[in-house]
Amino acid sequence: MEPTPIDQPHVLREYAFVADGERGALIGPRGDIAWLCVPRWDSSPVFDTLIGGASGYSVTPDERFVWGGYYESGSLIWNSHWVTDSAEIECREALAFPGDAHQVVLLRRIHALQGEARVTVKLNPAHEYGSSPLRDVRRVGEVWEARCGRLRLRWSGAATAVLDDDARCPGWRLSIRVPPGQSHNLVLEITDIGQPNPPQDPETYWKETEFAWKREMPSLRANAAPRDATHAYAVLRGMTSTGGGMVAAATSGLPEQAKQGANYDYRYVWIRDQCLAGQAAAAAGAPLLLDSAVRFTTERLLTDGPNLMPAYTLQGDPVPRSRAIELPGYPGGQAVAGNRVRDQFQLDIFGEALLVFAAAARLDRLLADNRRAVDLAVNAIAAQHDRPDAGIWEIDDEHWTHSRLICAAGLRAVAESPATGADPTACTHLADELVSQTARNSVHPTGRWQRSPQHPEVDAALLLPITRGASPRGDLRDRATVAAVARELSSEFYVYRFREGRSPLGSNEGAFLLCGFAMAIATADLGYPVVAARYFERNRAACGTPGLFAEEFDVTQRQLRGNLPQAFVHALLLEASNHPALQREWMEIEGIGRRHRTARGGL
Repeated sequence: MEPTPIDQPHVLREYAFVADGERGALIGPRGDIAWLCVPRWDSSPVFDTLIGGASGYSVTPDERFVWGGYYESGSLIWNSHWVTDSAEIECREALAFPGDAHQVVLLRRIHALQGEARVTVKLNPAHEYGSSPLRDVRRVGEVWEARCGRLRLRWSGAATAVLDDDARCPGWRLSIRVPPGQSHNLVLEITDIGQPNPPQDPETYWKETEFAWKREMPSLRANAAPRDATHAYAVLRGMTSTGGGMVAAATSGLPEQAKQGANYDYRYVWIRDQCLAGQAAAAAGAPLLLDSAVRFTTERLLTDGPNLMPAYTLQGDPVPRSRAIELPGYPGGQAVAGNRVRDQFQLDIFGEALLVFAAAARLDRLLADNRRAVDLAVNAIAAQHDRPDAGIWEIDDEHWTHSRLICAAGLRAVAESPATGADPTACTHLADELVSQTARNSVHPTGRWQRSPQHPEVDAALLLPITRGASPRGDLRDRATVAAVARELSSEFYVYRFREGRSPLGSNEGAFLLCGFAMAIATADLGYPVVAARYFERNRAACGTPGLFAEEFDVTQRQLRGNLPQAFVHALLLEASNHPALQREWMEIEGIGRRHRTARGGL
């Protein structure tokens, strides 16, 4: 059967994202929930039209419409907004927050702002990538109950829905008419353990979710981009489970470049990404996300020590090996689950762990177990710093310069913070040794750091150890490296990871937004606040309508590439927005604007 319009995917910049910490959903402009994995992030999806499946959940106006939407400040409560020929309609969307590990509650409230809201609702759930469709359907009073594989569903607010067994994916269809100024609630509950918890009134769910977001969100006003920083924090919080783990991205298999095989599953906890988020939270004065990063990293180090893996499931288990899924995939990509990262050694994660522990120590948030984890990470670096590793970009095993320098930065950071319990003399000596060894074979003839002894090119990943203090501030090698990134890897203030051969920038992959924000921090550190602001603003704009960032940005087509949302991009945005130099630039611009408005007699 041919796909229907609701089955068709959108460009990534049009998707909104709602999450509750345990899982997340993508919502398209037709009110189509195209991706939701249940019960957890790395489970099979129950809605999968994003990657070519037929299971979805849509609330779509009956008339032709134009689309928009917005997040309620300091939350992941999304409002889809449609203007039709005769009405103005909103659909308020959220996952009940904070989430229960075994039960997801999906809230949708259709509101007729002007005129009568006329919408069609379709709910076609399936599990295990479509192999477990709807079954055992029954209506109990005003509520529908059913099963999908091992999942149990309960749907409220849809008593008059009609069951369609002949659809490409069996489900319900419902027409709703909402009088002007009124609302209609839909509540979908899905659980993997027995019957769902007793239903609550929709208003109770909404109030609890609103209150929880207000309780969880810190004040982030004193920075260079208050609204975007607040939104970035909300995204990071929505991707962090109650167990402390933060998934690297909400999705799987979204291509970085069409038909090139770069399709990965990022629904797991990358130690590096979580530590980057923790450091950003520390810079923003938001300790709860910092505590989560410290807790998860500590638990993994105490369990695995020098065998720390680059990534884990939210439960702390090894990531399953990559396998193909028998669905068409997102256009240009391939549907996959699992990740090859489980078989890699990445030295730099020990350095990132030390950096996040040091950030927590500066805020007096380390406990005895955390200090034991510091010792384990230090010992792992001492024992393994000569070992080739896959590096931050997870490619061939080599002596990557970034890996060794970020470990040096982490060692210096814990040496400077007595609360970490680290031996300052031993850590400083080891850091000096790492920098000296790396300098002997990985300094380019022009005086900058190069990628590795075998790769003379510059690598934008080197911005991270430069900003973290691997070398003394103002080190000539660092200055030369930042200049080389600006000259060789930047285009109109977008930054690419590294060059592949003689190919022009952008021919093999998009601009890497993590690197763009890192460049903003690096140039601010070197005393170039205007340049830093240009990098920051350019990369801050590389998002979709809902303000979400993917891993890469296709500059020519102005499209997002890769999995969405990508946590470490939001983390570096949050950190950069709190850099003192960028804060001063923002305050100066705000001051100029206020003076200009006052001079013109404006508000």
